[in-house]
Amino acid sequence: MTEYEERFWREGKLVAGVDEVGRGPIAGPVVACAVILPPFTKPFLKGDSKKLSPEEREETFLKIKEIALAIGTAVVDSVVIDRTNILKATKLAMRRALEDLKHPFHVVISDYVKLEGYECIALVKGDERSISCACASVVAKVLRDRIMEHYHKVFPEYGFERHKGYPTSEHVKMVKLHGKSPIHRKSFMPIKRMLFDAYTSTS
Repeated sequence: MTEYEERFWREGKLVAGVDEVGRGPIAGPVVACAVILPPFTKPFLKGDSKKLSPEEREETFLKIKEIALAIGTAVVDSVVIDRTNILKATKLAMRRALEDLKHPFHVVISDYVKLEGYECIALVKGDERSISCACASVVAKVLRDRIMEHYHKVFPEYGFERHKGYPTSEHVKMVKLHGKSPIHRKSFMPIKRMLFDAYTSTS
């Protein structure tokens, strides 16, 4: 998991891994994280970061906070996602996370998304192939889950603490029953379809 980092570390360069969580949900924000690890950090994640249990993610999150040289985070809400699109919102979140590092770095390793203006290596399944990217994925996932658990307290009728805004059958059923909340993405299916159906049924 350090193959991509090590060639830069050997040159005395620092690598910032960046990843996002939340492109697929129909509610809530997209959250990005950037992480700079000390050169020659040994792999310490237990496999694919997305397959960690919530307990393992929390444990890994604390480990990352302990050893990272810098961690940057950013949140882009559903209003911005609807106003632009999910790809632009994702890139915006990633750039803001890199800016939030407030620490110099030389190279960016991202999970698939190419960021212009940086020396950026965009890896397919980067969170499985790069330790920096994997760490960013873990932190972003933990933070977004916490955000959605907070929204569950505000809008308990949708079950956000269970599905975290992803379009599960339960979630879709609750939206049909209660209508959209302020954090639902109006430009996403099935929210867009529901709004269209509601409009056409009253016109």
